[in-house]
Amino acid sequence: MPHPKEAHTANHASYANNASAAKQASICYATSAMFEAFTIGPFFLWTRLIFLLIGIWLSTEFFLRLAQSANLSFSHLRERAWHYILAFFFGGRFVAVIANYRAYVKDPLRLFIVWDGGFSYLGGAIGIGCVLYLATRKQRATFLQWLDVLLPAACFGLSFDWLGKFFAGQAYGKPTDVFWGFTYDAMGVRYVVPIHPVQLYYALTFFLLTFLLLIIRKKSKRAGAETLFGIVVAALVTFFFEYYRGDFSIPVFATQLDFVVLVCMFLSLGVFAAVELSLSQKSLVVYQSVLLATFGGYLLMRSWLSFPTFELRFSQFLSVLAILAAIVYVVVHRRKYPHL
Repeated sequence: MPHPKEAHTANHASYANNASAAKQASICYATSAMFEAFTIGPFFLWTRLIFLLIGIWLSTEFFLRLAQSANLSFSHLRERAWHYILAFFFGGRFVAVIANYRAYVKDPLRLFIVWDGGFSYLGGAIGIGCVLYLATRKQRATFLQWLDVLLPAACFGLSFDWLGKFFAGQAYGKPTDVFWGFTYDAMGVRYVVPIHPVQLYYALTFFLLTFLLLIIRKKSKRAGAETLFGIVVAALVTFFFEYYRGDFSIPVFATQLDFVVLVCMFLSLGVFAAVELSLSQKSLVVYQSVLLATFGGYLLMRSWLSFPTFELRFSQFLSVLAILAAIVYVVVHRRKYPHL
């Protein structure tokens, strides 16, 4: 039987601990209050949409100013303006649907509800890049020169896009004990404990990367410096930050041999692009057949190989592909156009 004084002391300590925990929880909740949407008169505005529109507007202005400073022709931008606009919206919608395909599989009619917030700024930038590639094939300026302009503008717009995701509770992080953790009171977030504000990590990184690309732009003497540096840094950052993401993603199960084969495949493609002009038509067919047989055979035999696998998010796998593709493309371009 505890002494009354001891019981009172224990109760007081327990009350103090509970009060401290409650105070800490209230502080955490207060610092993580989200502004997902707000109203102006009869209008209901989503914060994610506001940041997305601001990012599109500022990045477009930034893109045009960079193109003008690089003395790039705007003729195809005027002639194919609607192509670029449609590519931006369709690319952004397509990537958003792929990233959250489970929701659209359950409700296919949601594909046609374009105002549901499912849009990827990165997908829109990729769509513009695809049209640029087609439009610059017969232009004096090469596609890589336009990429050097597009990349800093896209990074600048991505910083606003990630800020919008932060306020909307999208692309949220994993639970954490760090003091800067945030809590969400939203149905779309499956955690009620403090989580990593991974969206702010991305927003700050892309904002700083924009300024680094401008510095490189002033000091670089050849085309591709901004593209190579920007894609490699963005891909490495993505590969690292994705480990802190807590939302759903498409899983990719890979082995170490898969990455070795990927590196070999991109190296062989780079060699092929570099020697393509010096090979005869018969040699080109043989070279292509060997590449197709080698890597196609590996894909067929992969299911029979018993190697330990590890899980990656789909964006991490794409970041690896982006690094390899950027390195090969810039090296081949510089070999093909030594004066640029």
